[in-house]
Amino acid sequence: MRWQGNRESDNVEDVRDGAGGGAGPGMSFGGRGIGLGSVAVALVASYFLGVNPLTVLNMLSGGGGMSAPSPAHQPAASRSHAPANDEQTRFVRTVLADTEDVWHELFKQAGGQYQDPRLVLFRGSVPTACGQGQSATGPFYCPGDQKVYIDLGFYDVLRDRLGAPGDFAQAYVIAHEVGHHVQNLLGTSAKVDEMRHRLSKTQYNALSVRLELQADCYAGVWANHAQQARQIIEAGDVEEAMNAAAQIGDDTLQRNASGHVSPESFTHGTSQQRMTWFKRGMESGDMRQCNTFAKDAV
Repeated sequence: MRWQGNRESDNVEDVRDGAGGGAGPGMSFGGRGIGLGSVAVALVASYFLGVNPLTVLNMLSGGGGMSAPSPAHQPAASRSHAPANDEQTRFVRTVLADTEDVWHELFKQAGGQYQDPRLVLFRGSVPTACGQGQSATGPFYCPGDQKVYIDLGFYDVLRDRLGAPGDFAQAYVIAHEVGHHVQNLLGTSAKVDEMRHRLSKTQYNALSVRLELQADCYAGVWANHAQQARQIIEAGDVEEAMNAAAQIGDDTLQRNASGHVSPESFTHGTSQQRMTWFKRGMESGDMRQCNTFAKDAV
């Protein structure tokens, strides 16, 4: 991926020196202990959750859906300062800037105004408007404070445990979470969340799948426009992103974790669905092609 020398975003907060820490497999979330196997599944599932990753951990431990605490009781990350200037941090700032440029232009073309999210680099744990975020839940977006949270150690997990290496796969992570921010600005996330208590667990899971696949499609839309404007894609980059999408499909995760697949419990979509919707966004560059909520779209 050609990213060096491009604009870097100022909307990055680095709280790695003062945002708690030490969270890891076996930690207790929401009063429930989670074993190593469940954390591994939750790590990848919540990787692309988008609303509140702690919900996944709670459900895996046998609980029901967990509502996000009020922002008044869960302040955003404090003691923020300018991010470090190492290559990986510069990469994150550059990819975030690229998403800003793309979405500002697309919102402008549609007669709207894009509001930049902020991206928080943390280590271990971090307070957010959606509750206490943990490294074990992977990158996530919190609509309550409009921030993307990433522990950069997850990129090692993505490469070493999940078999999805490459800088474009890492960019896909950021672009997907920013896709959830786009959904938040458009009111899509709120509409889905409103249905949480009106639907059965299986029905809501199906709705969650559509939300996640749309964020995949939006990530593809970003890739399309970034390529047109800045020619960022190199040979093998698209394959990296498609491989990442395949590795975090619900069917693949469940099969690798237990050898069994339970479609009614899917919350993010199959490997094939995730690849299909990312590809649709990337090939079309058109947000209108990302209507995963249309009848028979999924």
